[in-house]
Amino acid sequence: MFPSLATRILRTTDQRCLWKFAWNFGVKGILSVEKFKRRIKRGDYFPPFLYLSIINSCNLRCQGCWVDVEEKDAIDLESLNRTITDAKEHGNAFFGILGGEPFMHPELLDLLATHRDCYFQLFTNGQFITEKIANRLRELGNATPLVSIEGREITSDERRGRKDVFNKTMRGLEHCLRARLLTGVATSVCRSNIDELLTAEWLRELIRRGVHYVWYHTYRPVGPKMNPQLALAPDQLVRVRRFVVEMRATMPIAIIDAYYDHAGRALCPMATGVSHHVNPRGDIEPCPIIQFAVENIRDSRGVFETMRGSSFLRDFRELSARATRGCVVLERPDLIKELVVKHGARDTTARGTAMAELAAMQPRLSQWLPGEEVPERHWMYRLAKKYWFSDFGAYQRVNHDAGPRARRLKTNLDRQDAAANTGPDQPGPVKRECHAIRD
Repeated sequence: MFPSLATRILRTTDQRCLWKFAWNFGVKGILSVEKFKRRIKRGDYFPPFLYLSIINSCNLRCQGCWVDVEEKDAIDLESLNRTITDAKEHGNAFFGILGGEPFMHPELLDLLATHRDCYFQLFTNGQFITEKIANRLRELGNATPLVSIEGREITSDERRGRKDVFNKTMRGLEHCLRARLLTGVATSVCRSNIDELLTAEWLRELIRRGVHYVWYHTYRPVGPKMNPQLALAPDQLVRVRRFVVEMRATMPIAIIDAYYDHAGRALCPMATGVSHHVNPRGDIEPCPIIQFAVENIRDSRGVFETMRGSSFLRDFRELSARATRGCVVLERPDLIKELVVKHGARDTTARGTAMAELAAMQPRLSQWLPGEEVPERHWMYRLAKKYWFSDFGAYQRVNHDAGPRARRLKTNLDRQDAAANTGPDQPGPVKRECHAIRD
């Protein structure tokens, strides 16, 4: 698998893009994680991977999206440059760029050009990537487009809230591949697309088209338009994990995930401290779906000192690690509310309803399913995760007693699914869900 993948990447990727990826992301990325590991031994936390949502605006209206896409919030170039420069001074070299739709930010390419010594992953629906923009990205060489595809023609239109979404996105993807960019495809796996896109056939199609990597992440029902009907059932969560591990060992395409270590144990990147999020207003959030903040990147101390000194981020990491190896937002939204109140954190949304949205959530399983761990099969992924994407000791001093609760919740969720498939909604299972995760 690996020799075929390496050969395919070498043959289809521009040399400048390859060099920037190998040096800025590979070598410098590893060094940034090593610096992170040394810092946390001293009790200093600053993530080696920062994710920056640079703009709210988006041309699509996706089901279950938590971003205020109709707003015009965007981080100005000066603040972005200051944030990235400060992070670089402390060893960072990789930045995830999100939206909204990041290509709607008028100064995105200027940002990439200013920081040619960094590597950027651009989370995009691909519809703004013209031939001209793709060629400019090739000239810069320091960015990889990660194009979001949520289903085939019919499913894409349903998921993204617009017409002809699949074909428009595929045109942008094709522009990237023709420009010989290192290019990926991301999918938020949910009930409406799992049978279409979580398949070997789909991966083979992407390989034929020239795509170099994919990222499967699971849909999280949060925000003002949360859609619990799209959320995966426990058996589907295990199915996603088993598929990823199996395909990594057999298919000549790289597959990313952010929820598991080399032994298949669940983790949360926010709880481990490896990643935090900056929203389009510059607010520093624990992760993209926790839309509360105390600090902002415009703090005169700079982003490093601001994050390092944040008791809000520290308490979120520690709370999450104590509560679960999975997603604390999905499993214990009540704890999120308590911590927000404790710190007097502000709602960072334009809509101003984040607290009510938390109150409306029903606890559910996330990636942590005790007894269902699937270790990595391929040596490359085992090695990379063991040293550079583990839990970094976040759960070391925690004696989790959540295993029995998670298993009880799984039983209740199965009952809920069965009830939904055989008759009208019944409130009983939902109530038992809450007790199962808190008992």
